[in-house]
Amino acid sequence: MCGIIGVTGADVPLDVLLGGLRLLEYRGYDSAGVALVALPGDDGSTASLWRRRSAVRAQSIAELESSREAAPRARTGIGHTRWATHGAATEANAHPHTDCSGEVAVVHNGIIENHRKLAARLVAAGHLLASETDSEVVAHLVEDELALGAGLAEAARRVAGELQGDFAIAVAYAREPETLAAVRRTSPLIVGRTGTLGVVASDIAAVLGTTRDLYALGDDQVAEVRPGSLSVSDLAGNPVDPRPVRVSWGVRAAQREGYEDFMSKEIHEQPRALTDTLLGRLHPDGATEFEELSLGEEVLGAIDRVLVVGCGSSYHASQVGRLAIERWAKLPATAEIASEFRYEDPVLDGRSLVIAVSQSGETADTYHALREARRRGATTLAVTNVVDSLMAREADGVLYTRAGPEIGVASTKCHVSQLVLLQAFALHLARLRSTLDADEASRLATGLAALPELVARALGKSEQYGAVAARIVEANDVFFLGRNVGYTIAQEGALKLKELAYVRAEAYAAGEMKHGPISLIDRNAVALVVVTRGALLEKLLANVEELRARGATVLALADEGDKETSALADLVLEVPPTEELLSPAVAVVPLQLLAYQIARTRGNDVDRPRNLAKVVTVE
Repeated sequence: MCGIIGVTGADVPLDVLLGGLRLLEYRGYDSAGVALVALPGDDGSTASLWRRRSAVRAQSIAELESSREAAPRARTGIGHTRWATHGAATEANAHPHTDCSGEVAVVHNGIIENHRKLAARLVAAGHLLASETDSEVVAHLVEDELALGAGLAEAARRVAGELQGDFAIAVAYAREPETLAAVRRTSPLIVGRTGTLGVVASDIAAVLGTTRDLYALGDDQVAEVRPGSLSVSDLAGNPVDPRPVRVSWGVRAAQREGYEDFMSKEIHEQPRALTDTLLGRLHPDGATEFEELSLGEEVLGAIDRVLVVGCGSSYHASQVGRLAIERWAKLPATAEIASEFRYEDPVLDGRSLVIAVSQSGETADTYHALREARRRGATTLAVTNVVDSLMAREADGVLYTRAGPEIGVASTKCHVSQLVLLQAFALHLARLRSTLDADEASRLATGLAALPELVARALGKSEQYGAVAARIVEANDVFFLGRNVGYTIAQEGALKLKELAYVRAEAYAAGEMKHGPISLIDRNAVALVVVTRGALLEKLLANVEELRARGATVLALADEGDKETSALADLVLEVPPTEELLSPAVAVVPLQLLAYQIARTRGNDVDRPRNLAKVVTVE
């Protein structure tokens, strides 16, 4: 989840590092640090490392910027923004980490699973470890290999062969002042160049303003990056041609562009994101077209079971996708939490389709679920927003959401794009299986095509939603209730309120309230009920009556003009009506804005909620 940036050949490398770290902050902001390779001085001094670190959470990068005047003359450096795993968020645990000589600096994303064994060996050999992290062992292991006569890239190769776990690592060395070494396994890492620069980063956004000549490192590949050049090899030292990275968006897309924060920008980008998601894929007659899918009709026609896996908001999108696949394509389908999937001994075979859903395409739990599905013989499909991501390369087929970069930690536009893309794919399966007649397929296609406009209409009610948020801003316990697809909407709404406002928010299938949770309902409780019109409307209204009878403040998420529901509720969030199964993309909008407004009123950082990172690359 941490962010890595490195540059060599820059006139002012600190500027490149700090700019990149700002764009990587969503990956972790517990602490940050930089290391520069200070060039030899006129006084005959040799090259050396200059390092600055800070653990002031959201202000860490600002603290680093304050040390600009003290920065030495340099052309090479590495930087890091951290989401803590091993060791607390302290300056001592912040990256870059150095070796005993102070000549090697390392930044790392991932988990070194055998670090305790390696640390014990290093300490027994006389090394002094200064942090609680798993990452520091890498610097000392590189130190030992350099002492044996290896160059920097060769040292990185040897050390990577000793490491167990998932990692992305960049290394700088004072005695090779214009070289960076980079190596990865599972955790993402890209390298790039211009005519005079070489760059390393964990995310395209960090270096897109520098170069578009970018390459994705594969598992156990090592890059030697120099000004204007790079070479890649495997762990045996054999040359490898790196995979070029295609970039479909510009640096402006990763900027706030006048919005107060990234989250509000991304919430308001949702109509455009949905339009781009559906563009060229959906025809008015219900026909579908997925150019990048790579899974032909023969493969999909043989499928007799579908499992959709994801974590967090992607899991909620998976639940909606599962409902659409089962209802429209008449295929048995389940939604699974990716972090549990591979430990449940799933029964899969060549007729199973496993769809792995991840905004980044690098979520560790989902990636490993995908790999486990392939190992067991299933056909796999990745749904992701990032072209050439880990999961996109691992899966048999891929569908891209095309939502553009999402910087805010709490997913918004990527979530609704996942919802709609999975529904469009469900329609694709239904057509292949002839489980919908032409009129029904056309009606659903028309409904999907209307979603961008309906989401825009919902966003037009932002002031109304803000007024409701103001009424419950002091609430610390909120129950979210829904039935069928409304339950998945309730789950996403509860997650957003927890993520952003730090409110205890729990989602329940509304029919389950009487089986225990209703004992918690009293006059201090706030209950948000998803009451968009569908087959179970009357049952939902009965649930509302039960809540009212026990004194709860009832907040209804209801269709425009639904006077019956409005009369029963204390507060109402109105949304434009649509087909019941298509409603999540529209109904989630007021829940995003509700959580956003409450969080802002409470003074929370909506882009960087506490303890969270955008991309979970460790289990």
